[in-house]
Parts: sequence; structure tokens; C-alpha cells
Amino acid sequence: MTKILFVCLGNICRSPMAEALFQAEITAQGLDWQVDSAATSSWEAGNPAHPGTRHLLAQKGLSSEGLISRQVAEADFERFDWIIGMDDQNVAALRKQAPKQYRDKIHAYLSVVPEQQETEIPDPYYTGDFEETYRLIKLGMPYWFAAFGEEK
Repeated sequence: MTKILFVCLGNICRSPMAEALFQAEITAQGLDWQVDSAATSSWEAGNPAHPGTRHLLAQKGLSSEGLISRQVAEADFERFDWIIGMDDQNVAALRKQAPKQYRDKIHAYLSVVPEQQETEIPDPYYTGDFEETYRLIKLGMPYWFAAFGEEK
């Protein structure tokens, strides 16, 4: 079973949006994969997804139920096969926190997209642009599904 963890700073905007989008596609494809999301900070721990994320997911017909912020735990590095940070700051924080033997599991979200000029998914908590976050997550999805499928 492939296990995927998406990570952003607060786990209320980007990573829960990725979790919801990937969960919907995993379910639609009938795959035996698990997806979750977490934060590098503890700032929003216990809070639901940002209202902007919840609104956008509802517009797209996706559920935000169960999207509650939590901080990355040490056990996550062993448990998950893929740990995907939404920007360079979070990838660096993950690499710093991860035990050495698990650092190769950590990837930047847009790193799989060929010829992608933007290397980070901007944080809509600050930009207010939840549609851009959604667009970039959707852009990377087929490449991630190909990468996850190659793991079998």
C-alpha cells in the first residue's frame, strides 16, 4: 500500500487541499493507497482547513470533512513512503527534522512537473489565491500518480 503525506506550514491551506484532491482521485481509481497531510509548524494544530480551502473544495464537489491540522510527527517519516512539501521552506524543515535514513522520501511538490518554472506552490493564506493553489496541485497530480505507480 502506497502511503503519501503532503506537508505545508500550517496544514490548513495547501496540504489539506492536496490531500482532498488526491483522496478523491485515489477513491475514483479504486487504489489501495493512503493519503494524509500535516504541518511543519504547530500553529494551527487542531484547526479545520482554512475557509478558503473549504470553499474551493466545496465548489469543486470535494469534501473537506476530516481535514484537521496536525504537526508532522517523527513516526510519519517511517510510516509514509512519500513526504511531499509544498515549498522549499517546508522541504528544508522536513529534511532537518527527518531521521537521516528517511530523507530520500522527501520531495518538493512541483519537482515532478517537467519544465515547470515555478518551483513552489504559493501559500494562499498570504496570497489569497486559492484557485492558483488548486491549479498547481492539479498540474502535478498526473506526474505524482505516475511516480507512485512506478513504486509498485
